[in-house]
Amino acid sequence: MTALTLTGLSTRPAQVWGGVRLVPLVRQEPIEDLRLSAQIHEEEFGLVEVAPRAAYLSYIPHGFVADWTRDGSPAAAYGTQLRGPAERDHVPSGMPLHFHRRMARRTGRNRLRFLPLHLALEGYLSLHFGGPEIAWEEWSRRAIDQGLSPRVEESYSGAEVRGLRDALRIFEIHPGQCGVLVYVADALASAFVVPHPDDYRALHTTLLHDLYGELIHHYAMYSVAVPDFRARIVDAQVGSLADLRARARERQEEWASFHDGVMANGLLRTDHTYQRVYEMDGYRLSRFLPSFERRQENHIGELITDGAGRLAYLKTFRLSENQVRRGHLLTRLAACGWNLAETSAALGMTEHELALRIEGAGFGHLLRQDILDRYRAQARRAR
Repeated sequence: MTALTLTGLSTRPAQVWGGVRLVPLVRQEPIEDLRLSAQIHEEEFGLVEVAPRAAYLSYIPHGFVADWTRDGSPAAAYGTQLRGPAERDHVPSGMPLHFHRRMARRTGRNRLRFLPLHLALEGYLSLHFGGPEIAWEEWSRRAIDQGLSPRVEESYSGAEVRGLRDALRIFEIHPGQCGVLVYVADALASAFVVPHPDDYRALHTTLLHDLYGELIHHYAMYSVAVPDFRARIVDAQVGSLADLRARARERQEEWASFHDGVMANGLLRTDHTYQRVYEMDGYRLSRFLPSFERRQENHIGELITDGAGRLAYLKTFRLSENQVRRGHLLTRLAACGWNLAETSAALGMTEHELALRIEGAGFGHLLRQDILDRYRAQARRAR
């Protein structure tokens, strides 16, 4: 497990609108040989075939295409190609579906189509998706045969996050800006990074179509305006334009240090587990999962890095406490071979407490009904 770094990017002063704070990220040298572009399409519900007999159904408003060149020359940005397998005859009434082949798919010699953020979400949903590896007596036949299928999580589009639409419309885009960190009620909601300033200008408004967690939606609904951090320079310290530039640079560096070390600490100072998705001529597309530590920030995401570790692309999603709890529980069960006795001992609780926690997390259907009833009775007697 390693921590995420914003290599190649610098933090600039934030802009505030109500409860939304946007923190720009700029590059001194844009990445010219990797470019991203998007195409928003009408059929916003998509079905992705991720494996034989396994599918991923979600709100998918747009896809990204990564274009790269071997010689480092500027690469033209192409529109996203989202026409996968032929559409089927029957379309559910009121919800037209769009069919895609895999989360990341090469569509040309130097082009890769992938669905932004859904790489990360599919990685979270497939966490220990197969269920129990050993047919312990406590688990139902459904758990043994089907695992966690189907697995469902809820999220909100950016259009439902109060204040985000106005913030994206009003805020200025900095020269050289290639990314942004979105805060709602000063909780980090999402990080977004692209290779080139032109890519960012083209994709800035796609943040409104991205997915945001339950926690962020609630914070936006109930939070008040957040304070604006304004830089102050003491008059006595300025005797020339050179002094003014130096003091302004100091204030900018102080803000960047505070932001990266405090505000973004939950993302940048936390270890993640990475899974490679695709290699493309010196660039690697990966997704990552957090450690699922309870009562802490946990982010899932996807990124593209070059051979030197420079961050070319990043998109993250903050998990709610309930989602962290489910990830933590599944991880501990898998680490103990899905043995309830071993897992309960590792968590410092009784078996019936663990069974009730499994039920409370939404996985009660995986336990045999008679076993679950027995654990419920034990819990009532223990009160």
